[in-house]
Amino acid sequence: MRYKALLCIALLWHLALPAQAALQDSIKKIKPSVVAIGVFSPLASPRVRLVGTGFVVADGSKIVTNYHVIAKAPDVKRNESYVVLSGQADNIQIHQITDTKTQAAYDLAVLTIEAKLPAAILADAEFLNEGSEIAFTGFPITAVLGLYPATHRGIISAVTPIAIPADNSGQLQASALRQLRQPFMVYQLDATAYPGNSGSPLFDANTAQVIGIINKVYVKSTREAVLSDPSGITYAIPVRFLLPLLTP
Repeated sequence: MRYKALLCIALLWHLALPAQAALQDSIKKIKPSVVAIGVFSPLASPRVRLVGTGFVVADGSKIVTNYHVIAKAPDVKRNESYVVLSGQADNIQIHQITDTKTQAAYDLAVLTIEAKLPAAILADAEFLNEGSEIAFTGFPITAVLGLYPATHRGIISAVTPIAIPADNSGQLQASALRQLRQPFMVYQLDATAYPGNSGSPLFDANTAQVIGIINKVYVKSTREAVLSDPSGITYAIPVRFLLPLLTP
């Protein structure tokens, strides 16, 4: 009996090895494309304040992030400006942003820089099935932990509307009411994202293709507006809503 139990454990471990190897390869592929978004101020100390994550797409000069990450206007009196940071640890390059395209309805932004960085591969517009293995890489709690990209893994728990009806209109915030008029579907994940992960690439654990953009604030505040104590659920905007922003 004990021999059979050990045999089953060994078999399960053997079956798990290919999945682990695939994820390891996917992380190696995605990490060079992950960047940080910061606010640069020559008068501040430190000069760069990190505010979120992004990732490189297209020809290497386009950076995808959440709109809410760069929505607040920088302080012109302090010569502030949003910048993109590539590299990690003590090997960091700062890139000025030359153009910005946004789609506030989907909380997406595409930033243009002059450099050409390694680009991630985007999946097509089809939704991945619930139960699919996923991962995301970014800079959780960036201001404290610094530019060391971390990966979290899980599955797609649900494909769900961005907003849900409430028992009465008094329970809904204005943002939720707007989304109920034009709802769209997002990914719900069983992996936990942290402040700083907003804008991280959500990718297929087996192929490293990006299927969505992690959203830590916008979706949660809309979908969970009726909760007095927000949950730890993580959401992501599907890549299908990003593709129109990348057309010339």
